[in-house]
Amino acid sequence: MKNFNLKNVAIASMVSLLGSISVAQAQKEGSIEGTTPLGPEVQYRTWSVGLNAGVLNQSNIFGFNRGGFDHIEHDLGYSAYIKKQLSPSFGLKAQYMGGKVKGSMEDPNNSSVIINQFETKMPWSAALSGEWTMANTNWRFFNSLIKPYFAIGLGAMNFETTSIQLGENATETTADKQTKLYVPADFGFKIAVARGINIDLGYQLNWANQDFDGVRGGQYKNDLFSYAHAGLEIALGNSFKPALNNSNPVATLVNDYNMKYDDLKAQNDALKQENQALSSQLAGLNSDLQDDDGDGVANKFDKCPNTPAGVKVDGSGCPLPELKHETKVIEKIVVTEEDRKVVDEAIKNLEFDLGKSTIRSTSYPSLNSVAALLIEKNFSLKLAGHTDNTGSMQTNMRLSKERAEAVKAYLVSKGANASRIEATGYGPTQPIATNATADGRQQNRRVEFTLY
Repeated sequence: MKNFNLKNVAIASMVSLLGSISVAQAQKEGSIEGTTPLGPEVQYRTWSVGLNAGVLNQSNIFGFNRGGFDHIEHDLGYSAYIKKQLSPSFGLKAQYMGGKVKGSMEDPNNSSVIINQFETKMPWSAALSGEWTMANTNWRFFNSLIKPYFAIGLGAMNFETTSIQLGENATETTADKQTKLYVPADFGFKIAVARGINIDLGYQLNWANQDFDGVRGGQYKNDLFSYAHAGLEIALGNSFKPALNNSNPVATLVNDYNMKYDDLKAQNDALKQENQALSSQLAGLNSDLQDDDGDGVANKFDKCPNTPAGVKVDGSGCPLPELKHETKVIEKIVVTEEDRKVVDEAIKNLEFDLGKSTIRSTSYPSLNSVAALLIEKNFSLKLAGHTDNTGSMQTNMRLSKERAEAVKAYLVSKGANASRIEATGYGPTQPIATNATADGRQQNRRVEFTLY
């Protein structure tokens, strides 16, 4: 394998990191979707697996504890792990790592001459580590795409070391396979590139038993080798759930607040639109009920607006023809029993829409009979609107007046003389039954007709 120095490895890692950032920034961060502040663990995916590969060598970027093997050689390493995330910032992972580590020792008097070598085959190692995701412990990293992490643990390593002595008396010795404890310490960056998928760029230091490089004793009690790696971490479980290791509690809290704010704002805007529509309808109704020319006919039914004051008009608001010879006739008004039956029938059948002054069409036939009676016998009519005590006094007074005016307007539209009809609203001030019962309140909601 061709040798290359750690500077080249670092440069390659940085290029890979910068390329990954551009990809990650194009992805939608899903770690807060469907979650709530202080929500249960079931809202998230908490299990993940990782696969990576990289460079193993008897060195480290900090330049300490090289054990005398200063001539660095690089070999392929590979690892896999499974992790259980216990909180957004902390998880436990079980890691497997394998590969081969080599190193060479130069002649102190001639650096171009190699006098000693070792090659350690590492079929397997297994370790349990605690991993901290620093970005998820600090509010300044608001659901960041690049998340620094640190892990440390303890494990067992199986290895076989071959020591090679060069020179005139060249020897090669392979020690028996051993399984010893070792301590891995890993740090790096997780880069979110999709829902539940991270690119894992890391650098792992491994403190192993001093038999690892075949040289016992010396100033170092343990051998140290490094593993620079890159790979993927993939969350397991329901893809619609966010991964807990990509979740920042502050981001979840802010997202929950924004969703509730947007919901309340949408409800408020809808209420404003409804209020505007109701205000527009009320303004139109008030305009229809106004009598600008004072002739006793509402604007809605007045076919001859702007009639001069004092001019007598018909039911459509148009002036009555003048009589050429005015004859004063004193006529006695007689209201018969049949006349009262017509009025009583109209009262009995009179119905309005709930809470409104709109007359229902079922009341038209009996009101038409009253209009015909007024026209035929030239009666005067007093209309008195009444309500129960439900609601405010102001609302009931207005509603009783509007209902009496609506009856008057209808009779006038059928030809009755508007000047002979009086419409008054009394609200709840003149009950004929108790307001404590539904039946009593029904009796109190009425419009009284008085012929004279």
